[in-house]
Amino acid sequence: MAKLRIGTCSWKYPSWKGLVYSKAAGINYLEEYARKYDTVEIDQWFWSLFGEGSVKLPSPGDVDGYRGSVGDSFKFTVKIPNSLTLTHFHQERRTGPLVANPHFLSPPVLERFLEAIAPLGGKLGPLMFQFEYLNKKKMASQKRFQDGFASFAGGLPKAHQFAFETRNGNYLNKSYFEFLRDVDVAPVLLQGYWMPQVTEVYGKWGSLLRGRELVIIRLQGPDREGIEKRSGEKWDAVVDPKDEEIAGIVEMVGEILDSGSDVYINVNNHYEGSAPLTIDKIRKLLGAA
Repeated sequence: MAKLRIGTCSWKYPSWKGLVYSKAAGINYLEEYARKYDTVEIDQWFWSLFGEGSVKLPSPGDVDGYRGSVGDSFKFTVKIPNSLTLTHFHQERRTGPLVANPHFLSPPVLERFLEAIAPLGGKLGPLMFQFEYLNKKKMASQKRFQDGFASFAGGLPKAHQFAFETRNGNYLNKSYFEFLRDVDVAPVLLQGYWMPQVTEVYGKWGSLLRGRELVIIRLQGPDREGIEKRSGEKWDAVVDPKDEEIAGIVEMVGEILDSGSDVYINVNNHYEGSAPLTIDKIRKLLGAA
């Protein structure tokens, strides 16, 4: 039977006290979080590229602490380090030269990363490759990108479940979803960041999504800076309601689950203003359905 998991993107937000956490001092945020949700997205290990010879990997202390804070049925979704997914180093100035990242799709770096997070064991869920928007200077074509990743994917260990997020909306075509199926990597549908609506993508390519082993939906929102300003970065209230949009997403999720696919929904505070309150809406609609 298909499994649905719903959680948030990261978890340590003091303004969630009263929504997710108790108001006691010195709490273990993740331990209390895991009493309410069965998954969470780890974002912090994504930020890993700090120069050609400097790749930062997860610390043993963090990995052990996270493992010990959650129950056996809990699953972490993890964003794979950007040292593996950036084609080039970030430019200091837009007019500055592009410098290729020597760690891009590096099997040795991936191996070191997997060794670092191995203590998570059965609590480790999908591992997500997140790629930035790739202009023609960074990647000549969608075909070249897909061919390069397909070659790399041949060496991915079968013990892990991998997923793939693009931020090139024009890549979301038949070739892309067939490519993900062929390399046996799960699709990540991103709501926000100038990407087309996930329900629009599903309407076009649902036949290539239904029946997959896994589909991940990440609700990010279109205006990160704007919602930070309106919320004051106090994430305990909905400031940009998206009820109609959420209803369409829930209907889509129901169809994907009915096809036998597992689904993860990862919700960011930047989507409506409070990820826990957005999840409450989703759960209520799913219950009604």
